[in-house]
Formats: sequence, C-alpha cells, structure tokens
Amino acid sequence: METSSLKRDFASRLLRIKAVKLQPNDPFTWASGWKSPIYCDNRKTLSYPDVRTFVKIEMVHAILKHFPSVDTIAGVATAGIPQAALIADILGLPLIYVRSKAKDHGLENLIEGEMRENARIVVIEDLISTGGSSLKAVEAIRQAGGNPIGMIASVTYGFPVAEQAFADAKLPLVTLTDYNHIIEEALATGYIQESDTEMLQDWRKDPAHWRQ
Repeated sequence: METSSLKRDFASRLLRIKAVKLQPNDPFTWASGWKSPIYCDNRKTLSYPDVRTFVKIEMVHAILKHFPSVDTIAGVATAGIPQAALIADILGLPLIYVRSKAKDHGLENLIEGEMRENARIVVIEDLISTGGSSLKAVEAIRQAGGNPIGMIASVTYGFPVAEQAFADAKLPLVTLTDYNHIIEEALATGYIQESDTEMLQDWRKDPAHWRQ
C-alpha cells in the first residue's frame, strides 16, 4: 500500500473504533500536565481482530521494506509488547521487551528475554509523543550490547521535539499514521469541523505551552 494511502486508511480505522478521541473544546490533561485536544489509545486495536491484523501485517511490511537485516524484535512496555510478539511470530524472530524501569526484585532486569551481542533490533512502539520514553528504551538496548536499527510505531504526533530527538539518537522512525492524517480523516468524516483545524495545528506546533 502506498504510504499516504496507508496513513489515511489506518487513521480511518482508528477513528472508527474510537481509539482516537478529538475534543478541541474540552481538552484532555496528559500526565505531563500538557493540555491536549487529542487522546490516542492504540491499545483498543487489540480488541478488534481486523484492526489488530492490519497493524500486525503493515508493521511486518514496514520492517521488511525499511529494516530487512533485522534479527530480533523488541517491544516497549507496555503497549508495544503485544504487537511486537505478533510480529516476531510472523517473522520467526526472537522477541525481547524493555521495561519502563528495572524490576526491584529477582534479577532486576530492565530488558526481558535473551538478546545476543550486537543483535540487529527493530523496536516496536505504540505512540510517539515527545519520543522520550521510546528513546530511553533504545538507549537501554544499546547499553546492553544490542544494535537498534530502527523503530516502528503505530502513531506519531509529529512534534518537532520528537523529530529532533530521533535525529539526535540517529534512529530511523517509521509510523503507520500520524497526526496530520488523523486530522484530515476526522475532517473528511465530519468528526471535527473546519473551524477546529487551525487550533488543532497550533497545538501540535507547541503542545507544552498550548492553552485553549
């Protein structure tokens, strides 16, 4: 599927199952304290077999196209783990996952599973906002002796701070859809109005300081 068609298709599917909620006039508050007109819960895709399969297959296609030398799949806890497991199974590759923080008991692992030295790893993520937690997982893999060669994510908000963070980390990022395509599909289906779009784009440019 051509890239822009894929992004529109997946955005449409997310809106259909209400995985994306847009509330320009009643913004959400993120854990960071940021106010946001959008909330994206990609975990919902797991409960819809057709959408779950779409994500799984398109992520596999993206890996084969962009990162064909991969030999290990990694999931970022927690939302990246289910799709990472499905993808590793299709490709017949080892699976590891990265915790948000090391266990405080037992072996105190940060990375679960067996990762061989210099393994070429594609990291599976759910949603890219600032990129901080995703790249923290990448750095943990690097410190443990792995070689992350790219990341595949369901959605990115496309924040400039995230784009700069991935550039600084020298890690290619491929996503199935993005904020702009979600907004376009939401407008096309009447979920939002034309009058909402300017405010929604203003938020994406500077989410940390955005106020309704």
